Amino acid sequence: MKTTFAIFKNKQYSLLFTASVASQLGSIIGMTALVFYFLSRFSHQPYLATVNELMFSLPALIVFWIVGVAADRLDRQKIASNCDWISALLSLALLGAVLWGQLNLIFSIIFLRAAVSKFFAPAEQAILQGILQKGDYAVAAGLNQMVSSVFMIFGNGLGAIVYWHFGVQGAILIDALSFVLSALLIRIPAIRKEVRQPNGAHDWKTTTIKSIITDFNQGFLYIIKDKLLTSLVGSFAIFGIINGGCSVMLIFILKYKLVPDVYELFSVWTGIIAGAGILIGSLIASVCAGKCRFRSMIITGLLASGLFMVAAGYVPTVYLFFVMIFFSTLLIPLVNVAIGGWMPHIVDPKMMGRVESWSTPILMFSQSLTLGFITFAFPRLVSIETIFLIIGSVTVLSAVYYLFFVPSDTIEERTVVEPINGSLEAAGSKNR
Repeated sequence: MKTTFAIFKNKQYSLLFTASVASQLGSIIGMTALVFYFLSRFSHQPYLATVNELMFSLPALIVFWIVGVAADRLDRQKIASNCDWISALLSLALLGAVLWGQLNLIFSIIFLRAAVSKFFAPAEQAILQGILQKGDYAVAAGLNQMVSSVFMIFGNGLGAIVYWHFGVQGAILIDALSFVLSALLIRIPAIRKEVRQPNGAHDWKTTTIKSIITDFNQGFLYIIKDKLLTSLVGSFAIFGIINGGCSVMLIFILKYKLVPDVYELFSVWTGIIAGAGILIGSLIASVCAGKCRFRSMIITGLLASGLFMVAAGYVPTVYLFFVMIFFSTLLIPLVNVAIGGWMPHIVDPKMMGRVESWSTPILMFSQSLTLGFITFAFPRLVSIETIFLIIGSVTVLSAVYYLFFVPSDTIEERTVVEPINGSLEAAGSKNR
């Protein structure tokens, strides 16, 4: 544990970590308040809350082809900072739209702000790769997982409290201020130029659609020519399936099988238990990251989590269901931390933005497919137990794939794949 928190001795990382926490906290408060606002103000139009969620997720599938190129060609520190500044301004515009009561304008601003925010993560992750030691990559991934789990447990509750006391206007204002704080913190550290612009200075004015597409294709080829990197990036498809399934099947089994009369109350407890499992699992994963091979962590996490997920669909009581969900979520951080720690080891810094930008669209696409399948098939074609069996089995089969088909090379045996003279070297040359 001392090793985990020793990473904060790196002042640049501490500032960026605090900035990320601040912007995430503000976003959760604002997003939660907006959902309550739509359900309260437009109670006879519940679909508006769904449209709100859609406006947050759709931009990922629209701008993903350009965000990685921007992170690799432009100043990464300025990208991250400017994303926050623009988001803060759009939050103020959103506040005005809410006061005005114009739904079309509200959704347009939400969509635009979500699109701007998608540029943040690839730039931030690429910066972290440059300012951290290789041994700290997995630790940073573990801390990110811990923060996410804390927000999972307390984020919605905090958003509700802010909404009840300050209204949607106060929540959006806090949202805007959090982006301002994040932007200021990001600009404080003096980050080396080779980290901010590993491909050298680039004039955006000279950029054409053709050059963007060329850079985007290079990133895609860079991934698919390396078996290990393809497996790591492809893992986000599994996360999408798990996220899509869990977003509905947990409440479905409570409503249609275990506790149909009080499923609302128990759904709250399910969220708390799942968040607690991820939080504790994140601490365990951070400790394991320095002692275990990443591949072993991924196999263990996927296998155990999938088995507990299958079992959760067949237990006869809600309390056994809680136990299964806790252990299933407890082991997922092993996978997240291993992938987050492994990728910076094998990706060239000049390509990190383009590689990182693929994770969100892959996750969102597989999540959408999973939700579409469940919407179509349940309950006409499949039972709730079958859904748990399918999601859990896919997770287990992913562990089998890593066990038999993913290269078992260690960090010491693995060299970074580098582009040469603007082209891509055969990335799979070192795979066995």
